[in-house]
Amino acid sequence: MANANVRVRFCPSPTGNPHVGLVRTALFNWAYARHNEGALVFRIEDTDAARDSEESYQQLLDSMRWLGFDWDEGPEIGGPHAPYRQSQRMDIYKDVAAKLLDGGYAYPCYCTTEELDARREAARAAGKPSGYDGLCRALTAEQIEAYEAEGRKHIVRFKMPDEATTFTDLVRGEITVQPENVTDYGIVRANGAPLYTLVNPVDDALMEITHVLRGEDLLSSTPRQIALYKALIELGIAKTIPEFGHLPYVMGEGNKKLSKRDPQASLNIYRERGFLPEGLLNYLSLLGWSFSADQDVFSMADMVAKFDVADVNPNPARFDLKKAEAINADHIRMLDVKTFAEACEPWLRAPHANWAPEDFDEAAWQAIAPHAQTRVKVLSEITDNVDFLFLPEPVFDEASWTKAMKEGSDALLRTARAKLEAADWTSPESLKEAVLAAGEEHGLKLGKAQAPVRVAVTGRTIGLPLFESLEILGKEKSLTRIDAALAKLTA
Repeated sequence: MANANVRVRFCPSPTGNPHVGLVRTALFNWAYARHNEGALVFRIEDTDAARDSEESYQQLLDSMRWLGFDWDEGPEIGGPHAPYRQSQRMDIYKDVAAKLLDGGYAYPCYCTTEELDARREAARAAGKPSGYDGLCRALTAEQIEAYEAEGRKHIVRFKMPDEATTFTDLVRGEITVQPENVTDYGIVRANGAPLYTLVNPVDDALMEITHVLRGEDLLSSTPRQIALYKALIELGIAKTIPEFGHLPYVMGEGNKKLSKRDPQASLNIYRERGFLPEGLLNYLSLLGWSFSADQDVFSMADMVAKFDVADVNPNPARFDLKKAEAINADHIRMLDVKTFAEACEPWLRAPHANWAPEDFDEAAWQAIAPHAQTRVKVLSEITDNVDFLFLPEPVFDEASWTKAMKEGSDALLRTARAKLEAADWTSPESLKEAVLAAGEEHGLKLGKAQAPVRVAVTGRTIGLPLFESLEILGKEKSLTRIDAALAKLTA
């Protein structure tokens, strides 16, 4: 049953290129919001001026649009909780930090980095927890004055309760964390800049987020955030504590977590290779969730109708490029031919195409498109499949030439050429019969007989259906290419 009160958020940082793990998180949040007829809040977490960039911000927006995600509040459309860029909300965080200090929920910490490191090392040597030891929790006014007189800077730490934290994770079930494992933590830097540990929960509270669906790597911060929510509720800033669901890791090669630095992690790679948005999203949805035991291919509308975060598997999911390509290929086959032909257009033009713009034949492309659609896994493969139509002569793959042009191939090609010249070039079946007859004269079945013809005309042993390709290329060009192959064979 839909729950229209659901409010989820997707809150990336604009650093570098979007990666597939980030897209998977966005997908699950988007699908959960749409399934429940709730709201998706798109928020930009750009408080790290040293790493954030306007270019990355624009890439995020472009990627979201390309993937087909829509959002109910956020950049470009606004909403009741604007602004949706954290860099424009600094006054809000400053005010909340002050209220936490005044209410006794946070305190100034004057410990230097060197002092903290020394105490942590000593704790580890003694076999004790090495988290913050609470030294500055109860500083007197005189101690604070003395630290200030020394010129020490302070951060602001949130005071964690001395009790266990228990919560029910939507993916992993009940989790309990003991207080010694979650010590007081920083929420404001010494320069006054708010940390992620403050701004993320504060924004979730003010934007009335009901469900936080995020990566497993953030699970350890959840007890801290729950304690902060409780403080914000007592201060009248938050209304409720959201429910949490921590999504499984996406693993790469060697069963290691897929990081932004991994070559296969970048979303841009899949766009450039010609993945369809629905094909890529379909595959990413299977990294931790399944539509059914016997169906891997489905539309985003199908996913929205069925998606529930409670069905997400907590175990790590391995990214499998071959399966991603296979699912994308299925989505390519599902397109109507006109849409497929239009989708391929960017790859049929410069800089992707290796033929001159004036040599591109739109009629030939429209004729070959239905045959090409059944062959490609990603749209970028289209150029190698159809280049023989638009290049002045085929580009020979030497391995294909060696494989196809065996002893006696010149005699076969001469016979095939003669029969093709007499054939009906408006009928692929007639062209097939011509090559079949040539093969029979030389004691060869069709498969062996057509290989030299295919390489002579297209340059490759594998490609689109040969006889339809010959018909579309035309009689004159096809016979000219067979003549050129014969000349090469007898040179």
